Amino acid sequence: MKADTHPDYHMIKVQMTDGTTFETRSTWGSEGETLVLEVDPTSHPAWTGGNQRVSEGGRVAQFNKRFGGLTLKKD
Repeated sequence: MKADTHPDYHMIKVQMTDGTTFETRSTWGSEGETLVLEVDPTSHPAWTGGNQRVSEGGRVAQFNKRFGGLTLKKD
């Protein structure tokens, strides 16, 4: 196996959006730095159940607009 191919893991602090911090090992930054998160499970709508923005003009919306009235009928 080649030497020095793996990244350097070290301890960093992670600061959540509510101000709480925890320590973890990471390859981000350098030893002792603090990673400040802008989005985390306490603030992101996917985890909190808030409104998620859905593209109204996307491919699915176009399909439903074009074929939404079709139904499958058995003869």
